[in-house]
Amino acid sequence: MAVHVGSLIPLARLVWDGYTRHLTANPIQALTQRTGYPALVLLALTLACTPLNTVLGLRWTVPPRRTLGLYAFFYACLHVLLFTTDYFFLVDEGQRWAVLSQQLVEKNYIVAGLAAFVMLVPLAITSTKGWQRRLGRRWRWLHRALYLAAPLAVTHFLWNAKGGADRNEPLVFGAVLAGLLLLRLPPVRRAAYRWRAQSTARARTLVLE
Repeated sequence: MAVHVGSLIPLARLVWDGYTRHLTANPIQALTQRTGYPALVLLALTLACTPLNTVLGLRWTVPPRRTLGLYAFFYACLHVLLFTTDYFFLVDEGQRWAVLSQQLVEKNYIVAGLAAFVMLVPLAITSTKGWQRRLGRRWRWLHRALYLAAPLAVTHFLWNAKGGADRNEPLVFGAVLAGLLLLRLPPVRRAAYRWRAQSTARARTLVLE
């Protein structure tokens, strides 16, 4: 329940700000930016579930992983939809495809974001237990695409930043993401298991003493 409430708070704030007219002079652009950010946060939280269980033994972090991933995809869908809506409103009908092609060539952040979104689509579709049974071992390999989609999403955020202080936040996201992916490497994961076992054994010894 807490996962649903927390994941829906950004959407509730967007609806409220839209209702009270507290968005910027370009509301679609503001909504586009404010849906991309929670998508990235929820994507990072999805990737954090397994390392939190591995390193700290927090088993309760594993079950919400699928829900967090689906909410991340939901906000990513809103992000892409709002970007597309903004684009179609600003560009004349006869020039849309030409302008879009030019944008894809000149603005790398769009390519990175679109690539990340395309990778998330099959992961969202196959997130059910039914698809997991049908795909078998291939399901795990397919969902490892998240390890590439997440860095692409951070790259999209970084390249879209204007520079200077605006780059600090995407760089922090990049550092956190790098740490989460590093914890998934087999040698690091085995070291984390050993560290957790040793810490548990020391804690039990102190209790007994």
